[in-house]
Amino acid sequence: MILNYDVSYGTFISRPNRFIAYIDINGETIISHVPNTGRLKELLIPGAPVIVSRHPAESRKTKYDLRMVKKNGAWVSIDSQLPNTLVYEAIYNNIIKELSGYTLIKKEVTYQNSRFDLQLTDGNGQICFVEVKGVTLEKDGWSYFPDAPTERGKKHIDELIYASKHGYKAALLFVVQFEKAEGFSPNNVTDPDFASKVKEAKNAGVEILSYRCFVTPDEVRITDKIPVRL
Repeated sequence: MILNYDVSYGTFISRPNRFIAYIDINGETIISHVPNTGRLKELLIPGAPVIVSRHPAESRKTKYDLRMVKKNGAWVSIDSQLPNTLVYEAIYNNIIKELSGYTLIKKEVTYQNSRFDLQLTDGNGQICFVEVKGVTLEKDGWSYFPDAPTERGKKHIDELIYASKHGYKAALLFVVQFEKAEGFSPNNVTDPDFASKVKEAKNAGVEILSYRCFVTPDEVRITDKIPVRL
């Protein structure tokens, strides 16, 4: 996906709450929205290089969005809304082989008490529900999710399990929003209940997948599958 943003480069100063961050751009301190409610503690370190996009609409409380943070010389996309678009694009272009062969892709589909990110339908009417999670946490070359406990994430997995048990295909797809990831695991340290729920989902027939991304200031796209270790 080509990123057609009006971007500026700066350095991270602080994050007073989960919604905003203070960024230094050429000596000027600006307030930026943070489009990710995770902790991001290993990324948002004072002095870290960042990329923000400018959105001057009068209806906005802040005129900037924090898009990327550089860690160990590589950019990490932190936009939690971006993975859904990336997955849609990747499925359309047959990048995700496990989710190929579907003729219809719908976004934000309600099922039971949840809204799944994608609903795929093949030529025979078989439906596959897909829930997408964006991953930004890296430790020693391995990627992890979540970086903060998530009740919402566990609820979505319960619904995938329910769908799988009632004749639908179901997939839980972790999109790693940086390049240097050798594999993926649920974060058993931060949220052991979530990690346990992922194992339960796999045992119930939900497909657990992880793909990493190519990330530059101008483009983010899903590239290849990485191992999942539960």
